[in-house]
Amino acid sequence: MQRRTFLAAPFFLGRVLAARPVVVRSVAELHSAVAAAKPGDTIFMEDGVWVDADIRFEGEGEWGRPITLRATTPGKVILSGNSRVRMAGKFLVADGLYFRDGFYLGDVVSFRTSTTRLASYCRLTRCAIVDYNVPDPTRDTKWISIYGYRNRVDRCYAAGKTNVGTTLVVWLPAGGPPNHHWIERNHFGFRPPLTVNGGETIRVGDSATSMQSSMTVVENNYFESCNGEAEIVSNKSCENIYRYNTFENCEGALTLRHGNRCLVDSNFFIGNGKPRTGGVRIIGEDHRVINNYFEGLTGTSSRAAISLVNGIVDSPLSGYFQVKRAMIAFNMTIACAQPFVSGLGAGTSAQILPPEDCAVAGNLLSGNRTPLVQILEPRSGLHWAANVFDGAAAGLPDVSVVDAALERYEDEYWMPGPESPALERAPLALADVAEDILGRPRQDPTDIGCYQRSEQPARRSRLRAKHVGPDWLARSTA
Repeated sequence: MQRRTFLAAPFFLGRVLAARPVVVRSVAELHSAVAAAKPGDTIFMEDGVWVDADIRFEGEGEWGRPITLRATTPGKVILSGNSRVRMAGKFLVADGLYFRDGFYLGDVVSFRTSTTRLASYCRLTRCAIVDYNVPDPTRDTKWISIYGYRNRVDRCYAAGKTNVGTTLVVWLPAGGPPNHHWIERNHFGFRPPLTVNGGETIRVGDSATSMQSSMTVVENNYFESCNGEAEIVSNKSCENIYRYNTFENCEGALTLRHGNRCLVDSNFFIGNGKPRTGGVRIIGEDHRVINNYFEGLTGTSSRAAISLVNGIVDSPLSGYFQVKRAMIAFNMTIACAQPFVSGLGAGTSAQILPPEDCAVAGNLLSGNRTPLVQILEPRSGLHWAANVFDGAAAGLPDVSVVDAALERYEDEYWMPGPESPALERAPLALADVAEDILGRPRQDPTDIGCYQRSEQPARRSRLRAKHVGPDWLARSTA
């Protein structure tokens, strides 16, 4: 699958053409201003507490001239009580709003105003939703629901969701074209464990639309203590990209639950020895899991650093499709309880289809527990090439372990040192991997694992709270 760059409208990234500002002090004034707004207009909400504000933000901006609804002072417009925001139309921006001290029995922010009136090329930016929970923890609500096409959620903060329901959902129209949404530079904060399903932080699609392509990009986000359930991110559609994110202290895994042809590229999964912290779980066809770093993860089985699941014959959409043609390449595991497991579900009456025709190449698996690789399904169709195993029994026949000669880099992560046997040991032809996890170019032959030793400066790094989310919001972990 080709790497894709989100082709955003100029107003997403560049300078917005100046237009008339309007200041509103009530929902009625806001709706009047929205109805009269022209492309390029900005509507400023007066600072203060807006209680039970049911905001309907509809309009038709233009490419490079959006209609913007903005807090006069970002973070000083408090939406409390039973407040919500619905937006629909084209080229709209909602900026700097703060939801707290209340709840809404439905979607807190929705990229539609009705089932037929959706948003496209719209943006939610520098907003926060904190502890905005319904009193009944079994009531299913979503904080952000993305409908329509080519919308963006960026630099937002969402934390403290305690009731059932995914924090952010991408919804696909049945039978529709890819929706190309962009979710980037957000901080997804603490979410406590639920005792039932429905505690995902992000879900892209659902079972019914899981064979459709969404082509959503989730990148440069920081997931911190997202513990709602076993699936931190639940992929349920095709051709999505999850890249350059950091998952820290999260009791779950990025799960390719339904759908095919997704890319999981250059993410950091940091467990710090916390219980049930996990990595990537693979289900379905033609996925690529490359250049990822896993350290200190204590999860096993579905929360292992890398896991592959057995499939079901003639699986329903809600079941487990066989893993086929997965590419698992240039990843690195350090001190994880279970670095690699294949055949989850083996031994059950239904899950009898082992992974088929999967490549496991150029990975560096290091750990002090044995074995590094566990094959629960002996018929697993895994093709191993140019991997390095360090620290414990490999778990594979006729494979030896070596000292990978790792060294700590800037107290951030481990990487092969100058004497490592992982250096220049893998041909680039093993996988289409042009860069390492830090964005530095690879050479041929390239280094095994997610790092390429290079004199080139890093273009990316492991993320912290200070790198993402609203610039106006003070967070204790920033």
